[in-house]
Amino acid sequence: MIKNPEEIALMAESGRLLASVFRAVDQLALAGMNTMQVNDFVEKMIVEDLQARPASKGQYGFPYVLNASINHVVCHGMPSTSDVLKTGDIVNFDITLEKNGFIADSSKTYLVGEVSYAAKRLVDVTYQALWKGIAAVRAGASLGDVGHAIERHARKHGYTIVEEYCGHGIGREMHEEPQVLHHGHPGTGLVLREGMVFTIEPMLNQGKRAVRTESDGWTVVTRDEKLSAQFEHTVAVTKTGVRVLTLRSDEKPLCPVQQ
Repeated sequence: MIKNPEEIALMAESGRLLASVFRAVDQLALAGMNTMQVNDFVEKMIVEDLQARPASKGQYGFPYVLNASINHVVCHGMPSTSDVLKTGDIVNFDITLEKNGFIADSSKTYLVGEVSYAAKRLVDVTYQALWKGIAAVRAGASLGDVGHAIERHARKHGYTIVEEYCGHGIGREMHEEPQVLHHGHPGTGLVLREGMVFTIEPMLNQGKRAVRTESDGWTVVTRDEKLSAQFEHTVAVTKTGVRVLTLRSDEKPLCPVQQ
């Protein structure tokens, strides 16, 4: 799914708007808020302020604009008025946005107040692992290079990689080819070409990698109930490297990227 420069420019605009949503969430006092309040805040901003569409709402029947995954929830956590965030929690917000027919997808794990050293370390290493994957993106590299860079960093720090869920191509559709695994072997898999756009979104577990889906059919949790963290960016392969389309204005890239 190769995008031309005009399409990538439109995707970059969607990414810029989505990054502004995360900057707004950064300003929220999360402790004491329930995750439905965050969902409603994000929906209002996307629809009313940015004149865009929250792409997750209605996707595969999902009724909300974001996923809110707290502590041992790996991904796809459903917002709820009963899930009140408290000091010491970690929570991942996974948000999508469509503007001018193109979708951007990103997620960030937040520390709610003062958290334990173990929780902060997991979040920090997960963020670093995302950037290890991004650093491996360039025309002529392979998806195996990307997955290997992420997996090596996670294992080096004693964490496991969730293998059931992966990154994906993105554009006019939320999920396009290729699938982007967060584990793999160097030099294997699809060779990257200029104009490819996809997400990288590693999920690292504090304990074992095994997960299960709860009875709501959406919420995925660690089987051992240990913590899980995730970060995600939408990236484009350029002629000489990588462009992070959802880069936030306050974010300092951990590898060279193009603007």
